Amino acid sequence: MFAIWREWVAGWGLGAGATNTLTIGGEILIILILAVLANFIAKRILLAALTRIIRASETKLDDVFLERQVFTRLSHLAPALVIYLVGPVAFAAQPTLTTICLRGAMVYILVMAILVIDAFLNALVDIYRGTEMGAERPIKGYVQIVKIILYLAIGIVIFSTILDRSPIVMLSGLGAMTAVLLLIFKDAILGFVAGIQISANDMLRPGDWIEMSKYGADGDVLEVSLTTVKVRNWDKTIATIPTYALVSDAFRNWRGMEESGGRRIKRALNIDLSTIRFLTPNEAARFAKVEYLGEYIAEKEKEVADWNENQRTDLGEMINGRRLTNVGTFRAYVVNYLRAHPMIHDEMTFLVRHLPPTEHGLPIEIYVFSRDQAWVSYEAIQADIFDHILAVVPEFGLRVFQRPSGTDLQGLST
Repeated sequence: MFAIWREWVAGWGLGAGATNTLTIGGEILIILILAVLANFIAKRILLAALTRIIRASETKLDDVFLERQVFTRLSHLAPALVIYLVGPVAFAAQPTLTTICLRGAMVYILVMAILVIDAFLNALVDIYRGTEMGAERPIKGYVQIVKIILYLAIGIVIFSTILDRSPIVMLSGLGAMTAVLLLIFKDAILGFVAGIQISANDMLRPGDWIEMSKYGADGDVLEVSLTTVKVRNWDKTIATIPTYALVSDAFRNWRGMEESGGRRIKRALNIDLSTIRFLTPNEAARFAKVEYLGEYIAEKEKEVADWNENQRTDLGEMINGRRLTNVGTFRAYVVNYLRAHPMIHDEMTFLVRHLPPTEHGLPIEIYVFSRDQAWVSYEAIQADIFDHILAVVPEFGLRVFQRPSGTDLQGLST
C-alpha cells in the first residue's frame, strides 16, 4: 500500500521536496485511517459483541470486569498496536519518523496497559469482597501496594523509552532517591505495615462498628485501604482515619458485642440515703402480694425469723437481729422484674448491685444484656426498663437523688 502511494506521488513529476512532503503526509494519513478503522472494529464490533455475551451469561463474575471497564480499556490498545506495527513499514526510508512513531506508540501502549491492569485488579478486589473471606480479610491495601509498584515500574520503562535509555540505568539512579521516595511514600509504607498487622490480628473488617473519638469516628467501616480507613458515622458523615493510626492508637471495635448475641445495659440510679430504712410488718404484708416479690418475701421472712430465733435475738429494738429493708426489697424486685423480662438475656452476665455510696446517694447499678442488639430497639428496651423502675421507686418508700433545682429552693422560701 505504501509502496503504491510512493510510486503514485513520484509519478506526478513534482520536485523532490514536495514529493517527499506529500509522501510522508499521505503515509501519516493512511496510518491514521488504519488506526481509526482498528478502533472502530475493536469498540463497535468486538467490544459490543463481547458485552452482549457477558450480559447474557448466567455468571456474574464477568459482569464485574465489564463494569470496571477492563475490556473497554483493552480496546484502546488496538489503534496503538496498528501504529506500532505499521509505522516502521510506512516510514522505512525515514529513520527519525520511525523512531518517533515507535516510541510514541510504545508510550501509549504502556499507559493503556497499566490502566488495563489497574481496572483488572479493581475487578478482582470487587470479586474478592463478595466472598466469605473477603468480608473478614480486606485486601485493598495490598492491591494498592501492587499498583504503586506497577506504576513505578511502568513509569521507569516509559521514561527509558522516551530517553532511549536502558531501564537498568534508570533504576540505578533511584538509589540516590531512596530517601526522597521514603519521604514521599511514608504514609503508604506505614499503611502497608499496619494493614498486615490489622489483617494478621483480625483487628478490623469492613462492616465492623468501631469507635475512635480522636478522629470523630463512631460507625460502620466502609473501606480499609492502603492509607485510610473510611467510617460512616451514625449521623451519616464520613470519617477518615489513617490506617497506621489503628495500630498506633486505641480504638473500640463492637464486633465482639455483635457476635455475642447480646448488648450490655449498664446504668445506675442513685437512691437518697435518707430514705433507706427497715420494712414495717404492714409493708412486708403488702409486698407479699406483689407479683415479683411474693416468693421473695416468704422465703426472706422465714430465713430472717429462723436466724433471729437461733441467735435468740431481742427484737424489742429495731437494730437488733436481721430485718428486711426497703432498699433490699427494691433490689429483689428489680432482679425478678428483669429476669421475667423477655428481652433480657438470661445466659449472660446478670447483676443488680450496690456501688459505694457517694455524696449523690447509693448507686444501684443494673448490669445486664439485651437480646436485641439493634441500636433503636436496644435504646427502646433500656428506656422501657428504667421507665418502670423509676416509677416503682416511691412504692418502696425510697426517693431517687437529684440536685436541688430552682423549684425546690422556691418551695423552701414559701
